[in-house]
Amino acid sequence: MHRPRPMNLAIFFDPLREELVAPATSPTALAAYATRFLDVFPDWRTADLALIGLDEWRGSAQGAPAQHGADEVRRRFYQLQKGTGAARIVDLGNLRPGLTLEDTYQRLREIIAALLEHNTVPVLLGGSHDLDYGQFLAYETLDRAVSFATVDARVDMAEPDTGASCEDSHLRRMLLHEPSFLFNFAQLAHQQYLVAPDVLAALEKLHFETLRLGAIHADVRQAEPLLRQADFVSFDVAALRWNDAPAYHPANPFGLSNEEAAQLAWYAGHNDTLSSFGLYGYRPDYDPHGLAAATLATMLWYFVEGYYHRRQETDFQSRRFLRYAVGLPGTPAKLVFYKSKRTEKWWLEVESLADSEVKRIVPCSYQDYLRAAQGDLPNRWILTQALLG
Repeated sequence: MHRPRPMNLAIFFDPLREELVAPATSPTALAAYATRFLDVFPDWRTADLALIGLDEWRGSAQGAPAQHGADEVRRRFYQLQKGTGAARIVDLGNLRPGLTLEDTYQRLREIIAALLEHNTVPVLLGGSHDLDYGQFLAYETLDRAVSFATVDARVDMAEPDTGASCEDSHLRRMLLHEPSFLFNFAQLAHQQYLVAPDVLAALEKLHFETLRLGAIHADVRQAEPLLRQADFVSFDVAALRWNDAPAYHPANPFGLSNEEAAQLAWYAGHNDTLSSFGLYGYRPDYDPHGLAAATLATMLWYFVEGYYHRRQETDFQSRRFLRYAVGLPGTPAKLVFYKSKRTEKWWLEVESLADSEVKRIVPCSYQDYLRAAQGDLPNRWILTQALLG
């Protein structure tokens, strides 16, 4: 497939304001390690992570906030202390919206595709949640099936012809995109009383995974395999409870805590195969004390920290993995699990019942292994088998 690439990414961006590129208050602060766009556009080809600010709100029925949300988060992010990694970070500045919303989606597609080609991970910050459609389109250039995960209080599957905004219907557009290059999708942290039953039924019929808010409250570790399978993640700030992140409307007293959100960001960053991360929906007009901006800055910190703790665990035949074969009474007669000696993470091998040459090794949990050891097929095997067709 032909892959159009912008010749000069700088033409798509506005530089940061001078106060956002001020010298670090501490030699160990992130500001001392990040190369930010002021006069000279950063060399993104040699960076590990590239921060992109977004201020596009035409997809939201609420319109644009008065302030630039990405800048408010940056102000706090760069004063945080550097973690244990190398912190090869560039800040490309703020994306210039296109003449139309569709133009903005296409700009994001081109920019993210270029970054992916050079193994630089885009970190998208700000704007309405429908901008993840541009993030999604970039993966069409990879010529392979991809998986993604969304963290949101609602499931944005409204019918566009009902007058719903792009922000409320973008997920439907992604799932129905033709030609399809989607293998799997996971919806995390939704609140069941905010989601129509037929929407959840549709996701179940498509064999996609969901993990409601209550399940994450009970054990946040249940989210880790779903995020580990994703090629990209989009996170709506509305998934957080208002008391921890007063940054959206209407206010919601329920949602993820800031600690849970930071943990999910770390899981996403630590995923060896995840190649872009979007944090959308922050409206600084509702955040006069900067509490939400501080929460999002900390989430970004944990994403970066997770990235620099990656272990590149993809060679399942190496000595770094233990292999477990579990016999079952029916079909299949055997399941194969892999456990990393270094991180103790688990994977499950799923071989297509229709074609033994087709197989996929997917992230799973220790509980999936225990379920198989008791003679039951893990739900993750059932869903993956359906997706393999």
